[in-house]
Amino acid sequence: MKPFTNLIPFEEAREIVLENITPIGRMEEISIEDALHRVLAEDVFSPLSIPPFPRAAEDGYAVIAEDTYGASQYSPKKLKITGEINTGEYKEIEIKSGECVKIATGAMLPKNADAVVRVEDTEEDGDSVRIYRPVHPGFDVAPVGEDIKEGEILLSQGEYLTPPKIGALAAVGISRLKVYAKPKIAVLPTGDELIRPGESLKPGKIYDVNTYTIASVIKDNGGEPVIFPYVMDTKEDIENKLIEALKCDMVVFSGGSSVGDRDLLIEVVSKYADILFHGVQIKPGKPTWCAKGDKIIFGMPGFPTSCLSDSYQFLVPALRKLARLPPVEEKIVRAKMARRITSTLGRMQFFTVRLENGYAYPAYKTSGAITSMANSDGYIVIPANVDLVEKDEIVEVHLWRF
Repeated sequence: MKPFTNLIPFEEAREIVLENITPIGRMEEISIEDALHRVLAEDVFSPLSIPPFPRAAEDGYAVIAEDTYGASQYSPKKLKITGEINTGEYKEIEIKSGECVKIATGAMLPKNADAVVRVEDTEEDGDSVRIYRPVHPGFDVAPVGEDIKEGEILLSQGEYLTPPKIGALAAVGISRLKVYAKPKIAVLPTGDELIRPGESLKPGKIYDVNTYTIASVIKDNGGEPVIFPYVMDTKEDIENKLIEALKCDMVVFSGGSSVGDRDLLIEVVSKYADILFHGVQIKPGKPTWCAKGDKIIFGMPGFPTSCLSDSYQFLVPALRKLARLPPVEEKIVRAKMARRITSTLGRMQFFTVRLENGYAYPAYKTSGAITSMANSDGYIVIPANVDLVEKDEIVEVHLWRF
């Protein structure tokens, strides 16, 4: 067994990963019901104006504005009510000078009307209404195209679809749209010792954690996990599964990244891709590697905390660039360290903590303990040249997006 001899800094490793990612070009057509958090593959032009007709912005009376000039509390104008239009109705009504139409918010204005008098500024009197406040042309009227104009770009290629943007598509009647396909990410757990959750645990075996954490991270960041059967520790099985996995858009191995007699993964992968790096100056996650052939191939550590931590630090930004999603917006809060902690000089550490009453309490146990992350709220970054964080020292906590 040989030790790692060429660890690279975290920032350099992540830069190498991102500069080797090419955003997905494959497209598909989907229904608007499935459009949330997808990315538009083409510009969308509005097929109509919104509103498509002049409509009332308030409940009241549709009038010819000039008929209200001079109206006041002491000298109201009196107009004849010739009809009523409710929201969603279409009536061919034309008003003349001295006339008005009772109208609901959102209803289409009758012909010749150019303003709306709010109901609170009026008083009905049989088939007439007294107007106590003058209005100008356009008052409380939403004109054609006030929101969206026919033919204009409604949404642009590359936009990330949020609920408001989906609402804009629905407003102009678009039910189907072209988006970039979700990248398919091959997930290959390695190790003869692994079994699926739900199976009977036998001596020498452990339940597979990494497949499910990696798959969850992939789903949460715009990808579709393709989970492979367990990769056995033989060159033949590794190669056969790798060849099949390379049909996906990205490949992620977990385990088999350490340097040992039975860790054959790098040897096999090297036949199909160039190793970009193997070993990073971080804790947890030192054995992480990345390769580039026709596709990007990641090798995550086998320990659950190391694997999941690396998934957030490397896989998430890589996957989001591949899927054309915007980068994750980090949320950082400041807290006091609840107790003194030590770190390893020469390696940046992502130290998990839980927050309570303004203090950050250590949650990190070991690289093999998944509860180091499950019971934490986030992590602090301890630089490679720092080996001690004192009690009550102010730290920045990077919150998880769980």
